[in-house]
Amino acid sequence: MQITAALVKELRDKTGAGMMDCKKALQENNGELEKAIDWLREKGVASVAKKADRIASEGIIESYVHGGRIGVIVEVNSETDFVAKNDDFKAFCKDIAMQIAAANPKYLSREEVPADVVEHEKEVLKTQALNEGKPEHIVEKMVEGRLDKFYEEICLMDQKFIKDGDKTINELLTDLAAKIGENIKIRRFTRYELGEGLEKRNEDFAEEVAKQIGK
Repeated sequence: MQITAALVKELRDKTGAGMMDCKKALQENNGELEKAIDWLREKGVASVAKKADRIASEGIIESYVHGGRIGVIVEVNSETDFVAKNDDFKAFCKDIAMQIAAANPKYLSREEVPADVVEHEKEVLKTQALNEGKPEHIVEKMVEGRLDKFYEEICLMDQKFIKDGDKTINELLTDLAAKIGENIKIRRFTRYELGEGLEKRNEDFAEEVAKQIGK
């Protein structure tokens, strides 16, 4: 297929990539626009992956309070202070704080989930599958599939982005790192919920009324 200047321009408008990169992407993918977009995105991701070992010690600490009842503090790191002041970076940090408030992840990534927690969940999922009458030979595959769903619920990086359910937080971070050209890392977070962990008072209503009238 002939790669026309108009097609190259259309790809550039859609991706923001350089003209030569767009032309090569189209050549590599027989002029198919969507495949060329994916090709460029993959190349962007690859360039970010090479930066993954570089130290990200700058960044910001973002906070978010929802309705006076839920509060979040999250640290997001970048390689330079310049990027920490970037509007896209700051918007990302705000989104992550809101994500934590809304989705209540217990861990940052699946690597942080304690082994005993994972093993316990596997046993529960295995028992569920067996109780459903599933054959033994497919139970293990079912457990692995359901374990991914478990991680999606409790691990921030595996969660679906609350503003775009087609992307995980990890994909959102990767896209930002590719766009900015620096190593970006979510380092840690804390989520507070009003009254969490406190024993709630549970007095008998009649007893409470009796106290109020002095009996």
